[in-house]
Amino acid sequence: MMGSVKAKCRVCGTMAPADSFKLHYKHKMMVCVQCFKGKPAPIVPKVENKPARPPGWDEVDEYLDRAQKQSKQKEDSRFSKIPGTDQVHYACTCSYKFRYDPFRKQPRTCPYCNATIPRLRTFSLL
Repeated sequence: MMGSVKAKCRVCGTMAPADSFKLHYKHKMMVCVQCFKGKPAPIVPKVENKPARPPGWDEVDEYLDRAQKQSKQKEDSRFSKIPGTDQVHYACTCSYKFRYDPFRKQPRTCPYCNATIPRLRTFSLL
């Protein structure tokens, strides 16, 4: 191994001969022999930065915040832009899909089940 190519291990950061690397089942990547044997340098865990909450924030507020984000995501996922036009595709709760014109607000209800169409609040799709 006089002229072997050396590579840096992504787990421990040491340089080792490239032909000695092995695929590790837990890390799901090629690691050096020391890491494969179970003697790696300690892995630094990622610290999750949570946004600062105002005083009095509790579990109920956290639940309401998550519920609001989920409902907004569901509503946005019902509308999808049709390229080249001003119209959007809308998937009704009855799983019927049709075209909707947000400027003229036509049709006003679902053609299949007659359910009202919610307002398209964000025009980022357009």
